[in-house]
Amino acid sequence: MIKFLFLVLFGCFAFTASAQKSAYTLFHADGEQVPYTSMIDSLENADVLLFGELHNNPISHWLQLEVTKDLNEKTDLILGAEMFERDNHDSLALYLQDSITKKEFQAAVRLWGNYDTDYAPLVEFAKENDLPFIATNIPRRYASMVHKKDFAALDSLTAKEKEWIAPLPIAFDPELPTYKNILKMMGDHGSPLLVKAQASKDATMAHFILRHYENDHTFIHYNGAYHSDFYEGILWYLKRQNGNLRYATITTVSQADVYILAEEHKGKADFIICVDEDMTKTY
Repeated sequence: MIKFLFLVLFGCFAFTASAQKSAYTLFHADGEQVPYTSMIDSLENADVLLFGELHNNPISHWLQLEVTKDLNEKTDLILGAEMFERDNHDSLALYLQDSITKKEFQAAVRLWGNYDTDYAPLVEFAKENDLPFIATNIPRRYASMVHKKDFAALDSLTAKEKEWIAPLPIAFDPELPTYKNILKMMGDHGSPLLVKAQASKDATMAHFILRHYENDHTFIHYNGAYHSDFYEGILWYLKRQNGNLRYATITTVSQADVYILAEEHKGKADFIICVDEDMTKTY
């Protein structure tokens, strides 16, 4: 009788659990589902973690904060982000040190429109836990120069301005599949110079990740998924400069069915966050 009741109760629990609708599912690169705790255990051993987000996806941003919190319990962290341009790094550092107010910080830094909802929680977590937070991206005006006039335009920058970008000349491989795919995605709006502008961002972010990386730490870098999908973009530059570190990647994708990963998304990263395509957007 006790065994029968147990089976009934277990069956009810299993039915209830299976009936829940998930906002997201985690997958390995090969498309196999993976528990969140297993992902955290694996990421604990990474020297550099590239966390690829969909910029307006709330699940991406929530999990960025949760992963950061959980890894902070296991290892020493350094944080960094595409969303802060290198010439704003000093203001970001001053805010984290309580040397300027939040109002002064927000007035001094070129913040993204979704900063308050999506990135402020990460900055405030760094502030509360005394963690470094590194501005890694090339100032957008210099990426725009590359888009208009090629890498050679960067030669005209002053010595001070060159401190905010990857060392010149910037290496570039136009045959990387993700770079070639930019031209396909953009159609008539794409150009080789647009791809080079993308590369100037990837190279600069990689440069400042490695400049600020410290032994026995995990550097978590938050960036748009395309900057690290398929182990290219930023990671190509990281490995080119230092192939000895342990790198890990996360990406975010969106599907109607979150329980079976589409073939097109397999291999994009070590861990893939598959979000319901009906998820609301932050902008």
